[in-house]
Amino acid sequence: MVATLTRTLGSQHLALAEDAVQDALMTAMQQWPFRGVPDNPEGWLFQVARNRALDRLRHGKMAAEKTTALAREVPTLEEPGDAPLLRHELPQVEDDQLGLLFLACHPSLAADARVALALKLVCGFSVGEIARAFLSQESAIAQRLVRAKRQLRDENVSFGMPAPADLPERLGSVLDALYLMFNEGYAATAGDRLIRDDVAEEAMRLARMTAMHPATTAPRAWALLSLMLLHAARFPARVDEDGTPFLLREQDRARWNHPMIAEGMLALDRASAGDEVSAFHLEAGIAACHAAARSWESTDWVEIVSLYDELLALTRSPVVAMNRAVAVSRVDVAGLAPQLGLARSAPEQRWLTSRLSLLV
Repeated sequence: MVATLTRTLGSQHLALAEDAVQDALMTAMQQWPFRGVPDNPEGWLFQVARNRALDRLRHGKMAAEKTTALAREVPTLEEPGDAPLLRHELPQVEDDQLGLLFLACHPSLAADARVALALKLVCGFSVGEIARAFLSQESAIAQRLVRAKRQLRDENVSFGMPAPADLPERLGSVLDALYLMFNEGYAATAGDRLIRDDVAEEAMRLARMTAMHPATTAPRAWALLSLMLLHAARFPARVDEDGTPFLLREQDRARWNHPMIAEGMLALDRASAGDEVSAFHLEAGIAACHAAARSWESTDWVEIVSLYDELLALTRSPVVAMNRAVAVSRVDVAGLAPQLGLARSAPEQRWLTSRLSLLV
């Protein structure tokens, strides 16, 4: 709803679109417990949000122009009491959501502001969730979001897909936002559940849309989708009925979602087009090694170490370094370290085995 209203109103009215949708949700919370949930809740919500935006615009200078534009989105309704919009009358939102993602990731914004704004507008994260994803304070994130929206408004940034020359840079920010969104679903930073399936599924839906859209299809988009699918395939075996997590070595691989693994492998194959090798490619390759292994012991740790070597050289991330150490410890256990030049002292081997293997 925010995406469709923003496209119609223009980016300078992004705040109005958000407020209108928020009003619609509040109205639903007030009315539905007493009147019941409408037969078509999506149409009801969009109708109320649209009417709120129209009401506010009627008092502004752009009322005539924008009212006409909004009226073309859906059939005009005379009063709020009329029948809600039918499903086939609702706008097609996929392109609008991509347009909003790329609006949030406009190059005029700082890189961290792009990802934060995308997480807020399209992914539905709260300020607190974004702050935890960035390891930052909520007040700092709130200020960052306000500044980003003000900048988009003042510069009157156009809504929609960027020009081809601007696409690579902005696609990177879009994929980073989706990656952080999936991470929150994979290992929630708040709440009493380790996995937030709804967040992970929404991240995969947006990633799939991005990878398949003619304007945004790219190897790294397919690589990110592959990474998500291969990790999400393990969700059924990651926790027990009480929510207690299982380490990878303890998981019942028969419970993994094998059709999802097959889709993830296909996406990784599509990601292999061209010469680009991104961090998403390497992480998806590591996930594919785990997904293809019939058991913990039969995992191709040599290939995983090789992929971690490339990933560490690319990212210089301490988390990657720790996970690489886990893979190296498994190579040592298998007696393959001399082949890779990874021989270690006995104390170091014991430390790696007893400590770092817990991270996998």
